[in-house]
Amino acid sequence: MIEIALFQPDIPQNAGTIMRLGACLGLAVHVIEPAGFVWSEPRLRRAGMDYLDLAAVTRHASYEAFLAGLGERRLVLMTTRAETPYTDFAFSPGDAIMLGRESAGVPEAVHEAAAARLAIPMKPGLRSLNVAVACAMVMGEALRQTGGFPALTPPAAPPGPA
Repeated sequence: MIEIALFQPDIPQNAGTIMRLGACLGLAVHVIEPAGFVWSEPRLRRAGMDYLDLAAVTRHASYEAFLAGLGERRLVLMTTRAETPYTDFAFSPGDAIMLGRESAGVPEAVHEAAAARLAIPMKPGLRSLNVAVACAMVMGEALRQTGGFPALTPPAAPPGPA
């Protein structure tokens, strides 16, 4: 299964939104510490709502601790410094897709360790998308390619008389 990895996230609302995405799509979320916020931050809970209790979140004390648990899975880095569009990449079910911190991305050592570096094509002169938006775009494509989306369930009937 595709997994999400957040490298030292800065903004609790983005982390909470990504954890909610993970819960809804059945994706594990790895948070590589240190984060730029305390874990009990109310804005994290507000963004993730009651989905945070349903999210499969693993916190790693460091990047090295995350790598130690990665095993044979492929590390795929989303970065503004890549030349390959994410839509031209063949995702695999075991990929761990990493997104960098909002303020600084990831260090050069992480770029070097990644099996692939991908970008979201954007208009020239713009820096980047919101990390949660970028995550949703890339996870959608990765799940589409790998057949990893959960099955659709019929919507519940609205309450009231039939």
